Amino acid sequence: MRLDKYLADSGLFSRKEAGAAVRRGRVTVNGEVCRDPSVKVDEKTARVEADGKPIGYVKFRYIMLNKPTDTVSTTEDDPKSVMKLLPPEYQKMDMFPCGRLDIDTVGLLLITNDGQTTHALLSPKHHCEKTYRFECLPIDEDARLRLEGGLELSDFVSKPCKVSLTDPTHGEITVTEGKYHQVKRMFHAVGSEITYLERIRFGGLELDPSLERGQWRELRGDEIDTILKLAK
Repeated sequence: MRLDKYLADSGLFSRKEAGAAVRRGRVTVNGEVCRDPSVKVDEKTARVEADGKPIGYVKFRYIMLNKPTDTVSTTEDDPKSVMKLLPPEYQKMDMFPCGRLDIDTVGLLLITNDGQTTHALLSPKHHCEKTYRFECLPIDEDARLRLEGGLELSDFVSKPCKVSLTDPTHGEITVTEGKYHQVKRMFHAVGSEITYLERIRFGGLELDPSLERGQWRELRGDEIDTILKLAK
């Protein structure tokens, strides 16, 4: 791997900044100053330092964000983008949300730079379960059964899902699809309306209850293993 790419993947530099840092003699490889950004390094064994600080190589990053309301799941230069909630070094890693949550939907959002895994997790053939905690206008048992059985909407028929109620206005729903405004549209189809929606699980990944709205953390090793297995 080229040295400038190694440094850029660390998130500390953009590719252009990495090249400039190398040419200025700020980077050492295995204890020797290197001024050639195109030098090939072994990302598994090389000891790379920038300004005297070790730079470890991590190919892919995985972040759990507790998405707040009034934010959008986009990488575009939008002041409401969820990417604005991350430090600048992560914004240099070509990271993006794995799927989308509506602007007023909160909760678990996976952000990564692993395109292959993202594609697999969002692929219909993997049936990746997504669980939401909801509040709604009152529904009865008949409406719950209709939701679970699948509903004919204007452009598709929703797949069977799981709905559990704690009372007529609160519960959880688990779906395997991610159509635009799907859960809200499903409830509207049975004469109800969603007033609050929070994603609490994505595949086998559960929202960390210690994360406040807008807070984030990198996934633990076991959590990464969970989503990688699901994506196979």
